[in-house]
Amino acid sequence: MRSVVVTGASTGIGYATTKALLDKGFRVFGSVRNSADAERLQAEFGKQFAPLLFDVTDEAAVRGAADTVRAALNGETLAGLVNNAGIVVPGALLDLDVSDFRRQIDINVLGPVIVTKAFLPSLGADTALNGSPGRIVMMSSVSGQFGNPLLSPYSTSKFALEGLSESLRRELMLFGIDVVTIAPGPVRTPIWSKAEALDIARFANSPYLPALTKLRGMLAQMSDKGLPPERIAKLVHRALTDAKPKARAVASPEPVQTLIAGLLPKRWVDRIVAKQLGLTAKSVRNPQ
Repeated sequence: MRSVVVTGASTGIGYATTKALLDKGFRVFGSVRNSADAERLQAEFGKQFAPLLFDVTDEAAVRGAADTVRAALNGETLAGLVNNAGIVVPGALLDLDVSDFRRQIDINVLGPVIVTKAFLPSLGADTALNGSPGRIVMMSSVSGQFGNPLLSPYSTSKFALEGLSESLRRELMLFGIDVVTIAPGPVRTPIWSKAEALDIARFANSPYLPALTKLRGMLAQMSDKGLPPERIAKLVHRALTDAKPKARAVASPEPVQTLIAGLLPKRWVDRIVAKQLGLTAKSVRNPQ
């Protein structure tokens, strides 16, 4: 039986991916951060699901989970690793603490680094194991190639993840381990509702407060109108099973708009985005 590790399995894309893979006959090891989620998912998904209790930034806990999975595989390779866990830190760089930015990078970039490094031997870097090399799926975002204002920590983390994925894809050819990047647009997941719950009172004296207020409304719309996470789960399954998967798969609820944004001159896009959020200089400068 093919086995896959999915990080951030308790909600959203991770939950939908876990369910989809189980339905397709995989055994899934899903990471969660608390025992209540572990018990809930175990009861719901049954014996083919095994919870792994760790935070992706905790190297010791991740290594322990990797040892647990390796023992359960009993000499076979791991078929896949889905690096899905992540957060959104909203805010303008002017207003954010360095610790806010560091938390974003720790979870969204160093987390996948820590997890990937721990599971690489089971994926086939240990050539003594039996079975075909596994695949790594990196959950990026359209923000991995489009820098959103007031979400610079998130965009930075996804740009970094794209670079990591491309480098690893070429680096791991030595072992036959493929790396596939999935870049969703807005998805109906708790990651956006958590961002919406941002207490903007913290930014009451910021020149960005009006734009942040608009952004909060936009994030709420993203949560309501985004793609169902099950659609992204289907892309994960294809990335793990297609004979020749695309190196990068994009899924957006507004594909034409995403395409146009990628084709227009960047200065044009700058002005369009600035107008949407009220980020023009005249909005903060005093009249002469």
